Amino acid sequence: MAKNKRVQVTFSKDQWELITKLKDSFGNKDADVVRNIVLAWLAEKSIISENTKKKLKGV
Repeated sequence: MAKNKRVQVTFSKDQWELITKLKDSFGNKDADVVRNIVLAWLAEKSIISENTKKKLKGV
């Protein structure tokens, strides 16, 4: 299994206020909320499912 990768990101005050409003819905810790927002966005854009399909086909 791959090791976890940590990244540092910067948000504006307005962006952070939006993110904090999503606590409880997307997680309890800041990192969980940001991670789950990113994963939800990737899934919405079908990026996750397309990559999974390609891996299954061996592309």
